[in-house]
Amino acid sequence: MFWTSYFLAVLAIVLAWPVPILLSRAHWPARDPFTAMVLWQAIALAGGLSMIGAMLVYGLEPVGDNLIAGLRALAGMVLFAAPTTALGFWHLFALSAAALLTAHLVFTLLLTYYKIERQRRRHRELLALLASPSDDGPGTVVINHDSPVAYCLPGGARSVTVLSDGLMAALEPAELRAVLIHENAHLTQRHHLLLWAFAAWRQALPWLPTTRLAQEAVNSLIEMLADDVALKTESKVTLIKAIAIVASGSAAPPGAAVVEPAGLAGSSLQLPDGAGAGGAGPSTTASRVSRLLSPQPPLAGGLRATVLAVCTLLLAMPTALLIVPGLLG
Repeated sequence: MFWTSYFLAVLAIVLAWPVPILLSRAHWPARDPFTAMVLWQAIALAGGLSMIGAMLVYGLEPVGDNLIAGLRALAGMVLFAAPTTALGFWHLFALSAAALLTAHLVFTLLLTYYKIERQRRRHRELLALLASPSDDGPGTVVINHDSPVAYCLPGGARSVTVLSDGLMAALEPAELRAVLIHENAHLTQRHHLLLWAFAAWRQALPWLPTTRLAQEAVNSLIEMLADDVALKTESKVTLIKAIAIVASGSAAPPGAAVVEPAGLAGSSLQLPDGAGAGGAGPSTTASRVSRLLSPQPPLAGGLRATVLAVCTLLLAMPTALLIVPGLLG
């Protein structure tokens, strides 16, 4: 298991530093956002598994020839007070680090989910007071705000798309349809789950620059995926105009408050950061418009299959190194 731990450590370093940097600078993800999204997820999962696995395998190396045997020996030490003299200081340190990192990642994931759900619940309660139903379909409401604002609020059967008066006045009917299709794509494709996972990853490891790169890339890719859905029914010119108008709402200060109606003092609705741009920052908006103005051919089938195969290999490699030796005895 000695060499396995070192190989996993090298893999974790490669996936935590050079690979995300190179991928964030690549131009091909705009040609195939779905494949790029799968690759980012594979990098994150494989990197985390390799990081924890390297410490775990190194820590158990003195008490087992493989991970399963080592875990059995460790369980005996913990449950039956067996002697731990076989484990040196650095082995105990590695095991403790693996346990703490695992607990930290899981706790941060759950804490991020709790915070997001609490904010959404509060936001939904305020929408019930301050928003009015829209004639553009069920699950769509309108708020009193002069700036062009459009965003979706996930919540299963309670999911809602929020539009502002300013947006409704600024958009032509076709442009409004493009915005609604775009926001609905975020909901149907469950993009909020991806945002949650990568936001938690960044919260857990803020000292790792690549967590910021990954989160920014995912934010951009989900917007492109939603754009592709809108392009199936609306023209490219219509979508570009809609993006430009919605993005103009980002000039409003983050967290800008909607005017509160009479009799509801203290119940002003704080707009989510980036709501004026559909949840996207200026760089993402520029990338989306550039992608539509200067379209590139999609990835060739062979290249796409190669990238997906790499994703599979990234997930399979650390998993096999950790589990297969124990299964083979």
